[in-house]
Amino acid sequence: MKKTAFFIFTKSIGLYINLLSFVFPKKASQLAYAFFSEPREGKLSKDKLPVILQEAQSEMFQLQEDSFHTYTWKGNETVILLVHGWESNASRWENLLPYLKKSGSTIIAIDGPAHGLSSGKEFNIPQYAEFIHITVEKFKPQYLIGHSIGGKTCLYYQSVYQNDALKKMVILGAPSDFKIILNNYITLLSLNSKISKSLEAHYLNNFKLSLEQFSGKIFASKLNIKGLIAHDIDDTVVLFEEGKKIAGAWKNVVFIETKGLGHSMHDDELYNKVSRFLFEEK
Repeated sequence: MKKTAFFIFTKSIGLYINLLSFVFPKKASQLAYAFFSEPREGKLSKDKLPVILQEAQSEMFQLQEDSFHTYTWKGNETVILLVHGWESNASRWENLLPYLKKSGSTIIAIDGPAHGLSSGKEFNIPQYAEFIHITVEKFKPQYLIGHSIGGKTCLYYQSVYQNDALKKMVILGAPSDFKIILNNYITLLSLNSKISKSLEAHYLNNFKLSLEQFSGKIFASKLNIKGLIAHDIDDTVVLFEEGKKIAGAWKNVVFIETKGLGHSMHDDELYNKVSRFLFEEK
């Protein structure tokens, strides 16, 4: 019943946007982008913060008209920055934190645009990367860990900013080809070619990248730091092949294939491997 209702809902939205495109094409394009870029989950309330975030020191940063939040679990001078994915927030790292805390490190988690306690309605990778850059400038992390689209944002960040202070990066269940994500959205709503072309033009005009260039494997090809990629063969949100594409382009990377973890990638054995990768010198 839920699947039927969701199907009717998405196709109804798509039909409305398609019809609108013939009368008010600009409005239709804006609406299509809004549905694509606005997360429906992942926001937090200051009054109802998850316990794990209540235990951290929270700090707000400003980027023009937008604000974003970070959470710090204080440790030694070794700093790890955690970057969550779509429709999530900094609390998603609760299961990983105990493994990282064993090292004594200071751990920073960030809320992405329109997620957690951060402001705004729109999520996009370049803005998220700016949030990361401001956080990096403040806290000077040596290690970066990202999940899902947060992982792809880490790749984009490092390819653009080329932060020499970063030693290693861990990417969990991240997508590579943005065009696949956008095409899945277009198919889901059955949007017409006029809207499809306008969405592609939006990324080119606003972010100066074509959809083909907006690729995790292209970002990874520009990295010189050591990396670890883990991807689950049962991931139905971001297919396993996406992780392989990124790994194939990264010069200095270890690839871990998991099974049965799905997209969340929460697993004791995996987190032990992540910890060893970060802190054990070969």
